[in-house]
This record gives sequence, structure tokens and C-alpha cells, in this order.
Amino acid sequence: MVIKEKILGIPRALTYYNYFPFLYGFFTKLGFEIILSNPTTKKTLVDGASLVVTETCLPIKVYVGHVLNLLEKGVKNIFTPSIQSVAPKIYNCSKIRGLPDLIRNVVKGDYNLIEATLDKSEKKLGLFEFLKQAVEPFGITDDLEIKAALRAGFVLHNNFKVMMQHNLGFDEALKNAKEGKVVISSKNEDKGINVALVAHGYNIYDKRVCMDVFKKLKDLGVNVYSALQLTDEELKDGINTLEAEMYWANQLEMTGAAGHYLKKDNIDGLITITAFGCGPDSLMIEDIKRKAKNFNKPLLNLTIDEHTGEAGFVTRLEAFCDMLYRKKRTLASKNKEKEEYCYSSSTSS
Repeated sequence: MVIKEKILGIPRALTYYNYFPFLYGFFTKLGFEIILSNPTTKKTLVDGASLVVTETCLPIKVYVGHVLNLLEKGVKNIFTPSIQSVAPKIYNCSKIRGLPDLIRNVVKGDYNLIEATLDKSEKKLGLFEFLKQAVEPFGITDDLEIKAALRAGFVLHNNFKVMMQHNLGFDEALKNAKEGKVVISSKNEDKGINVALVAHGYNIYDKRVCMDVFKKLKDLGVNVYSALQLTDEELKDGINTLEAEMYWANQLEMTGAAGHYLKKDNIDGLITITAFGCGPDSLMIEDIKRKAKNFNKPLLNLTIDEHTGEAGFVTRLEAFCDMLYRKKRTLASKNKEKEEYCYSSSTSS
């Protein structure tokens, strides 16, 4: 049966933070109306958590909550992809790979699950085939039309990335990209302290999940850097810096970003944010912790779940940033004393 209405609901969770700019450009080029779920709230978390087992990780609970929100809005077509592998032998975690099956089993109701599989470790399951699967239920089968939409998706995604790399915030960069604009902002000035925020996009750009960590850090006078400000080449070089081997699909935004920022002299410290119970993240964080000692860079690891309290979260951020400020002032004082000693010695001789 062909779905007549080109209305597509996309949950504002998980892969949204990596692929939505591309998907928006692709689907709108084909005449789709895109409806997003509302930003995450406490209700989103509670609703999602109520349908899955307790041990399920926070990002999945959030995703389920966003699917429910779309259904409450009356959206009948829910886009839930299965992102198996993003490159040969580079895989996602099992929960993201099996996302359509999970939603089908826990979310009951009258809706169409628009699922497509991306698996670059298998033949004929690459990006083009993935997109064909996504639009086939709507009767769109023309290869040339799909390829034109694919190009439109890449244009919007590349514009979004350029703006992120020039220090625009996620929401602002996305808004401009959707409007067909590219706005270039100045880079962070190296005043105060500079901190690299190392985490998956869905753990730091969802303001409810991370308790708006970007704003909290900026209120403390911190210049914040993240994986989305880096090019693919810089992220891959970061993997090499930590002498790691790529296996996980989202390893670049964790290990790659950490490796890049650890060797940058202007970065004073790293903050990693991971979801409680995430197996792949626990492995990556241990590797990052060991390497951070070699670079003599302070590192704070924050673990979040639906029970994380904001007061304790903020206290740890403040204590870590205060330590970085004191370390930077101490180092500056020692360098000044060294310069004065060298100057005094040279004049006396």
C-alpha cells in the first residue's frame, strides 16, 4: 500500500543530532513535510522509560518518549532507521541497530514505521539504497529524483557543518541551514579557560538530557569546543593520536574528538559526558582517561541518567572549572617569574 500523504515525523533524539540536517534537505527536496517531536521534557523521559526495561540506556528511553510525542501530535508516519554500519566493519551499538524492532514491540498504535537499513559492511545497503527504502512506501522510486534529493541533503548538511566549525550553536546553525543561509561567526577567543566537551551529540545538544551544559559552562566564563567543530580529517587524526582502532560508528565524536583536543595546547581540560550503562562508551572513556594522563590534561567524566540531579551536576562542573582556573593562573605566574629571572640575569651580565 502506498502512503499518499508526504508527512514524516522524525524523533528529536539519537541520530537526529548527526543526520537531521541531511535528512531535512533530502526529504524536503522530495516534497515532504517534516514534523519534529517537541524538545525533551520530564514527561518525555517518564513516558519513554515506562515502556522499556529499567536497564535500557537513557538515550533509548528518550527516543521512545519522542516517538510517543509524535503520535500524540497525530503524526502517522514515523521515521525510525536502522543504522547498522557507517563504514566497512564500523558498527553501531545493538540498540541503535535494532531501533525499528524495539519501537515496533514497545509502542503500540495505529502508525506507519518508516524504517530503512544502512549497512556499509554489506553490499547494496549503502546510502543510496537506504534512502530508496525510506521513500519507497510513499511511491517514490525514480533513481534520478532520489539522487537529486541526495545532493540537496548534502548541500544542507555541509552548510550546517561549516557553521558549526565556525562556532555557531547547534540550533542557530540548523536554523540558518534550513533557510539556505551560511552565517560565519568568529572562533572562540582564548580568554578564560578552554574546555573540550567530549560526548555524543544526543548527550550534549539535548538541553534537557545534559541540563544545558553549554550554557552552564559559558556562564562560568568557559570557551567550549566539541566534535561538531572539527572536520572529519581532524577527528580521524584524533583516533590515530590515541592509537585507537575504529570499531564503533560514533567513535569519532568520542575518541576522535578527545585525541584532537588532548594535543591542543590551548585546551585546558576535557569534560566527557556519557549515559549510564552504555557499553561502548565505557570502553572509549577508559582509553581516553589513560591517554589524558600522558598529555597532562585534567579530565572530568560525568555520567547521566534520568535520575541525575542538577545540583550535583553543576557542583562538579564548577569545581572542575575552578581547578582549571587556578592551574592556569599558577602556570602564568610561574612563566612570569621565569621571564623576570631571565631578564634580570641578562641585564646584570
